[in-house]
Amino acid sequence: MEKNSENKGFDCFKAELSEKDFQAFSRYIFSEYGIKMPPVKRVMLQGRLLKRIRELKMNSYSEYREFFFSKEGQEQELLNFLNVITTNKTDFFREPVHFAFLKDQVLPAFAKETGFDRPFKVWSAGSSSGEEAYTISIGLNEFKRLNPRFRFEILGTDISSQMLRTAARGVYKEARADMVPLELKKRYFLRSKDRENPTIRVSPELQQNIRLRYLNLMDAVYDVSETFDVIFCRNVLIYFDRPTQEKVINRLCRHLGTGGYFFIGHSESLSGMDVPLQHVKPTIFQKRT
Repeated sequence: MEKNSENKGFDCFKAELSEKDFQAFSRYIFSEYGIKMPPVKRVMLQGRLLKRIRELKMNSYSEYREFFFSKEGQEQELLNFLNVITTNKTDFFREPVHFAFLKDQVLPAFAKETGFDRPFKVWSAGSSSGEEAYTISIGLNEFKRLNPRFRFEILGTDISSQMLRTAARGVYKEARADMVPLELKKRYFLRSKDRENPTIRVSPELQQNIRLRYLNLMDAVYDVSETFDVIFCRNVLIYFDRPTQEKVINRLCRHLGTGGYFFIGHSESLSGMDVPLQHVKPTIFQKRT
């Protein structure tokens, strides 16, 4: 059967991202969002953009590039583009040493210093689909069970609206919670009845103290008014070059209280950077007094 002529070009679309198109997207992604897009990521970008090109029924990457960089494209396509280039995977209790340190060191010190006369504030910067923010919430809710006067607030930010929607929904594949102890699973998660596609939903108790919002870490000034006791910025810095990493950390530290803690991912390093942080343990830092 002959295909509809108006879709014929799309059906014959050859999925190859030219060097010119790749460079145009790569330069834009780095200049606007600080995310490195070296040549080795060309195939990855090609695959991620393919879905959008098919959804828009376009015939080539060049056609998509011309549309994206037009005034109309910037108005209509930017959020979709961001969702494509920033999609990532995370899990509950990823890099558990940080949550153990929070429970064993940070929270007892906060209780002793403040007597619970103010809320404990945590920022999950680059919170992706929300697992990190909810893991923090589990730890803080557990502390509250033993200390009823304890109050806390969690801010989760990301540049992907798709990830923020997933976080707000709070529904995940059950395998994402494999690292969660059974007792905590029973307390803070609801299991679906569909055993062929098992999912879990976070409890309202975990969600009630979390705010989720858009924020681009490349902005010169962050529209954040609070001062935080702890900032998690894990597995985010790896996407930036070293000068950008240093700038981002210094911007984040403007919102970190003196003596507050800063957590980075295990594949990241602050070595040689001019930042107001002192090393406490691997990947754990404290803002200098």
